[in-house]
Amino acid sequence: MELSLVIAVIAIALIFDYTNGFHDAANAIATSVSTRALTPRVALVLAAVMNFVGAFLGTEVAETVGKGVIDAPSGTHGLTVVLGALVGAITWNIITWYFGLPSSSSHALIGGLVGAAIVASTGVQWQGVLDDVVVPMVLSPAIGFAGAFLLMTAIMWIFRPVTPGRASRGFRLAQTFSAAAMALGHGLQDAQKTMGVIFLALVVYGSVDSDDPIPWWVKVAAAAAISLGTYAGGWRIMRTLGRRIIHLDPPRGFAAETTAATTLYVMAIGLHAPVSTTQTITASVAGVGATKRLSAVRWGVARSIVVAWVLTIPMAGLMAGLVYAVANVFLP
Repeated sequence: MELSLVIAVIAIALIFDYTNGFHDAANAIATSVSTRALTPRVALVLAAVMNFVGAFLGTEVAETVGKGVIDAPSGTHGLTVVLGALVGAITWNIITWYFGLPSSSSHALIGGLVGAAIVASTGVQWQGVLDDVVVPMVLSPAIGFAGAFLLMTAIMWIFRPVTPGRASRGFRLAQTFSAAAMALGHGLQDAQKTMGVIFLALVVYGSVDSDDPIPWWVKVAAAAAISLGTYAGGWRIMRTLGRRIIHLDPPRGFAAETTAATTLYVMAIGLHAPVSTTQTITASVAGVGATKRLSAVRWGVARSIVVAWVLTIPMAGLMAGLVYAVANVFLP
């Protein structure tokens, strides 16, 4: 029974990874598409490839998710906790995707783990959640907004003598690289979260020890799933990020992507923190928009996004807890 359940959990984890890809595809490419630096299809291919590559750049985030959020439960009970977390996160991803809200797949997963663990009376590492999830969740968008504002201000000052048309052509080319960097950061962050959950399931099942490295096949499977999901696209959310918050030009698109990508790398490699790519790029887009004038940013849209952010962890946790409770009735 446990073998069948662990296989089901791994399969559902990869489905979550796939939904993460199409849900968050807009993170890497919405700005480049909205500025016409890249066509949608080329942008999706670029993002899918770089997502795959980024998944192999480290395992720090995977280890935080797999070891630093909840205590590893045991047996069928433990696998049901992981199952509930995944189904809760997938459900919230689909709901927010349907309404075009760029919520955080990362925080949906964290919320799912915490919610299922609470209902199952499994230990939650609250200090780890605070230090590695909540604090970075607040810091990353703040850094994205301030960093993008400062970088765009510097670009405007440095390129004052350059005609707008010439600057736009140059920054459209530069956006190819900044979009690739953003997609690389997305793979580095988000594919690792699925690796961490699969690793947690394997620890619960007993096939690996908590001190073992992430198995190579887990890395390949997670990288492939998020890459395929990214290629499937996320047009609803792309429209929100690329056009509804602020109308972007190529210099602002470049500044937003560069700032967001840098923030993702620092948080993953430096702090081992599973931050939200969605929050980071959205805050960066708002930051570059604010250099034009504060009223240029559609703060009503931004406010609805913030509401989705605030709701993500508790709603995914609630759904995960319900799934665990139902599953626990039918599984021995």
